[in-house]
Amino acid sequence: MISTHPPKERRKRGVILTPQGLQKLHLAKNDAEFEENGGNRYTLEDMSERTGLAINTLMKVFAGETKVDKQTVKGCFRAFNLTLEPTDYSCAQPQIQELELSESRQPAPETGLEFPEGQVPLDSPFYVERPPIESDCYQTISQPGALIRIKAPRRMGKTSLMSRILHQAAKLDYRTVSLSFQLADREIFQDLDKFLRWFCANVALELQLSNQLEDYWDELFGSKVSCKIYFEHYLLKAIAQPLVLALDDIDRLFSYPELANDFFGLLRTWHEQGKNREIWKKLRLVVVHSTEVHIPLSINQSPFNVGLPIELQPFTDEQVLDLARRHQLNFSAEQAQQLTAIVGGNPYLVRVALYHLQHRNLNLEQLLPILSNSGGIYSDHLQRQLWNLQQQPELMAAFTKVITASTPVELDLVQAFKLQSMGLVHLQGNQARCSCQLYTLYFSGQLCC
Repeated sequence: MISTHPPKERRKRGVILTPQGLQKLHLAKNDAEFEENGGNRYTLEDMSERTGLAINTLMKVFAGETKVDKQTVKGCFRAFNLTLEPTDYSCAQPQIQELELSESRQPAPETGLEFPEGQVPLDSPFYVERPPIESDCYQTISQPGALIRIKAPRRMGKTSLMSRILHQAAKLDYRTVSLSFQLADREIFQDLDKFLRWFCANVALELQLSNQLEDYWDELFGSKVSCKIYFEHYLLKAIAQPLVLALDDIDRLFSYPELANDFFGLLRTWHEQGKNREIWKKLRLVVVHSTEVHIPLSINQSPFNVGLPIELQPFTDEQVLDLARRHQLNFSAEQAQQLTAIVGGNPYLVRVALYHLQHRNLNLEQLLPILSNSGGIYSDHLQRQLWNLQQQPELMAAFTKVITASTPVELDLVQAFKLQSMGLVHLQGNQARCSCQLYTLYFSGQLCC
């Protein structure tokens, strides 16, 4: 029997964010991170909790490649106090940053592909060792009273290396504690006694020991001696094994010079005591920071001129080529060299590029022209860097000098160190040059208009 009903119109499902909508969402996310999360990036798990969306769905929304339900996008916008406008989305087939892809091309295999986000997992095939750094750290951490100092700009792999040192220590049956000073409220840094109590309580918490500060803290001796007593007579005595204590983001203390002087002097004392006293030989320290120390410290009280210094360098052409092959990309040595030059060998920026090349089944020639676009694969990162500069006008003026000069520029030392910690410049003394072509291209358009 032939139906007389007209065929039902197939319902059009799914929308994709336009470059305008994607940028609006990224900017709102950035603002929320700085206003509500202490400047720390939201993890995918954080975003999932905030929006009520599955992680896979969130990745589709922010990648801007695959259609998703319009209500899903509305919910994502609503989570950041945004209203979805008609100009923010499109029902058209998604395009990849205006690149015309052949319809015959198939999506790249997703098996094992990792989205670059924070620390590289311990079991990741995409962690690139930088010999002899790892072996030196593993050997050092096994020595009584050891101190390892890891320094590098942001997103250079400091936390990933730190986590591997802790993992190696755990394999030796050591106790391990990782403590980031980003977790401390700003008011904690206003008072040495409050800070040292916070510090001791958090180490005890990580060791699953009860808080016994009131039993060991004595105003007569003062905060520093009380802190030493707490470690010596309680924390270190309570455990049979050595303790590896990793302190991340210690740069935050540089804004509080008096507190920093006292705390860093305390760490130096503990390290020195580890040379002679059995109880302090149990403590091994890993100190992680993004910038040079720009506060005055006595040479005999500073922990930054003792121990094993580790300064992470950008990836070499060979390391980029190796990582490209781990992403199953058919890279040549020339292509690796080209990508290294564009992003300055920055491990995070390299991984983002390789992820998108594999995920989108592109070749490098298609990706290069759009790397510095405001809606490109680095948009979130570049907007964050721009926001940081805009919050510090003097720093923005200093960086503008750098990107408009044809030769390295001499800067105020503190400004030079801050720009270096952001990964924006390379330093030779206090002579600064832009760290990569990507930043020169993007910021020339943003700061030099």
